[in-house]
Amino acid sequence: MTTLSRNESMVTEFLLAGLTDHPELQLPLFYLFLIIYIITLVGNLGLVTLILLNPHLHTPMYYFLFNLSSIDLCYSSVFTPKMLMNFVSKKNVISYAGCMTQLFFFLFFVISECYMLTAMAYDRYVAICNPLLYKVSMSQQVCSGLSLAVYAMGFAGASAHTGCMLRLTFCHANVINHYLCDILPLLQLSCTSTYVNKVVVLIVVGINITVPSFTILISYVFIITNILHIKSTQGRSKAFSTCSSHIIAICLFFGSAAFMYLKYSSPGSMEEGKISSVFYTNVGPMLNPLIYSLRNKDVKVALRKVKIKIQSKDIF
Repeated sequence: MTTLSRNESMVTEFLLAGLTDHPELQLPLFYLFLIIYIITLVGNLGLVTLILLNPHLHTPMYYFLFNLSSIDLCYSSVFTPKMLMNFVSKKNVISYAGCMTQLFFFLFFVISECYMLTAMAYDRYVAICNPLLYKVSMSQQVCSGLSLAVYAMGFAGASAHTGCMLRLTFCHANVINHYLCDILPLLQLSCTSTYVNKVVVLIVVGINITVPSFTILISYVFIITNILHIKSTQGRSKAFSTCSSHIIAICLFFGSAAFMYLKYSSPGSMEEGKISSVFYTNVGPMLNPLIYSLRNKDVKVALRKVKIKIQSKDIF
């Protein structure tokens, strides 16, 4: 587990404490999160495939939804398989290199999701407030540029956090009080100063929550103002219905993430943070395909078309 270097005992592997230390809950939680993961995979992979197969879904709205589902598919797979193994194994070990890799990709996809939700809010703003200019304002070049910026922000944030984590020294303590390698639980184990890391957390996490939140808030102020000016009751209802799914996803994701990262990192709050993080790491990716697509008329039509093609074997 440890090797001698610079007269200190350096940690080369970590133990993940998991979601709970109650043995009687391990198996029920394994089945619960296995079901959640299967629904997440089927839902997001199905939505990605559906958008690819149907040309009439090749619009800016579904382009961003395609990216969101791809992100959810990837980042839930970064930690869930290991999490499931931890429920049924006696020793939940992860190597130092594996932990840092998991941390980087987890942060990359989480931060990317923040900004992808922001891009989707902007798309809704343009569609509702400037419908006549929608095709010009949300051209293929604009959509590609926005998605590139989203992943660039994800890469920058993940690199900043992981780079700062790599400079820390971990000595004897190696039990991570979480079910994955996350920033705050790792900082608690360091035997060197974490001041720089905490400053980076406040700055980077602050930016990645406040900037998207503020942008989304401003977008929806304009959207709601515009909707209230629609004379048709049916038109207002349709516009609100289009935005409601996005608002639910935003509240779920940003609310639980803010609770986890911006609350003081005491041992008590870390336990609460683990429960809170389940909502944006497990529940959110599972619900996104449902709240975005199953209530959507276009997706229902696309599903029927695919079903007909499969039955007639034209898809092959």
